[in-house]
Amino acid sequence: MLGKRWTQSAFLHFLTLLLFKQKSKHMGAVLISVIIIFLLSAVLFLSSSLQHSLLSTLKTQADFSVTRVQAGKSVNTPLEWIDKIREINGVAKVAPRVYGRYFFTPRGNAFLVVGIDFFDEQNSEALKKLVKQVDLKTFLSSESMLVGEGVKKFLSAHYFKDYFTFKTPKGNFKKVKISQTLPVKANLIANDMIIMPIDLAREIFGMEEDEVTDVTFNVPNDAEWDNIITKLHLMFYDVRVVEKREIKKAYENLYNYKGGLFLILYLVTITTFILILYQRYSMVYSTERKEIGILRAIGWSIKDILKLKFYENLTIVIVSFVLGVILAYLYVFIWDAPLLSQIFLGSANLSNNVSFTPVVGFGLLGSIFLFYAVPFLAAVLIPAWKIAVTPPKEAML
Repeated sequence: MLGKRWTQSAFLHFLTLLLFKQKSKHMGAVLISVIIIFLLSAVLFLSSSLQHSLLSTLKTQADFSVTRVQAGKSVNTPLEWIDKIREINGVAKVAPRVYGRYFFTPRGNAFLVVGIDFFDEQNSEALKKLVKQVDLKTFLSSESMLVGEGVKKFLSAHYFKDYFTFKTPKGNFKKVKISQTLPVKANLIANDMIIMPIDLAREIFGMEEDEVTDVTFNVPNDAEWDNIITKLHLMFYDVRVVEKREIKKAYENLYNYKGGLFLILYLVTITTFILILYQRYSMVYSTERKEIGILRAIGWSIKDILKLKFYENLTIVIVSFVLGVILAYLYVFIWDAPLLSQIFLGSANLSNNVSFTPVVGFGLLGSIFLFYAVPFLAAVLIPAWKIAVTPPKEAML
């Protein structure tokens, strides 16, 4: 037992000496590794956070939205469709919706104007959460609106501090009070959004009193979804039905696509790095070859040498992984991923300052670790094994 403990102590002592003796070489590997892990982690953290936030918001949205279509183009939907849809068995929470893009002509920027009935319990739960802090009595006492943070900054920059004047399709001007700014936490979906009473939204978009943009509703029984779609197409010949499942799939495809582009770049980078690393360890310096030869000569087995090299480089991998992940976490969830966030969110319309929700699971961390650790260790251990299996005299030449 004493001999075994002494052997373990000698092994750890030699491993420590090896790490400090070649610290300049290891520091270079750690630096490159941290950069690679940081980039991979930042992209995966950002993509996961965005998907989580959007899909969480989507859960509160209606299961279906129905729009009238003429000549392949969406047109205003008759309000009478609401009563007909309510008659379908299995349908719940039917509600009208008025929304659309209002373009600020001088700059080409656009706002998403959403009109809701603040007293309709069937309205979207997501919108209710956004307006739950609003004093409805004060808000509805005048023609007012709630604006996202991006809209507020844009209007303030154009000298619209308390009011904004909309131009309707009929050529009239509508002055609307800016009542309150929506919560910063909702910037991902509400940054360029304006919420107002449904009748005011109709007036701004030039719609008739018996028209809405579309009709939303839920179907609690998932097994009835396809049946409900069939009934809608039989009931209305000029209808377009959009399912929540389609929107969810579109979100997933969008961020998987953007994340996939970065993953391809990562694979190219890691492959290049591993090839350089493999070539570096395949052409081991004479001092390192002599070290392995000496260890073999004094009785170390091939297994012991591979174990030494494994723990030596595993230390590098773990240090690089921890530093890279911590930096990526700070960059995405503390500093809100400057530059990278614009690639995922876009900046064609209003600038958006989003605070990302931390979504870091063990599965994600494990994937990042394996993506890097396995090729790194393989690139080091294979050359070390080739030297270890050579006769000690030959290795020391």
